[in-house]
Amino acid sequence: MIEDIQKRALHRTRILEGQVRGLAKMIENEDYCMDIIAQSRAIQRALASLDKLLIENHLRTHVAHMFAEGGDQRELAVAELLKAYDLETR
Repeated sequence: MIEDIQKRALHRTRILEGQVRGLAKMIENEDYCMDIIAQSRAIQRALASLDKLLIENHLRTHVAHMFAEGGDQRELAVAELLKAYDLETR
């Protein structure tokens, strides 16, 4: 994993851990529904941001290597990306 991306991804997971704990507390405390929904949506955005980092790392490392290899490796890289974006047709 690229060091900078790993560092940023780990930082985001720590933030997400806190957000999820906070969400659980809000539900336990029966906070206002719209506040709970706002927190849940913030978590979803944070997860999407984490996904972008992970995809970037995969593209810059594994996919680049697999495309350079060509042949079956290239096809595998395309299949992985289609799966990552829920675009697979098989």
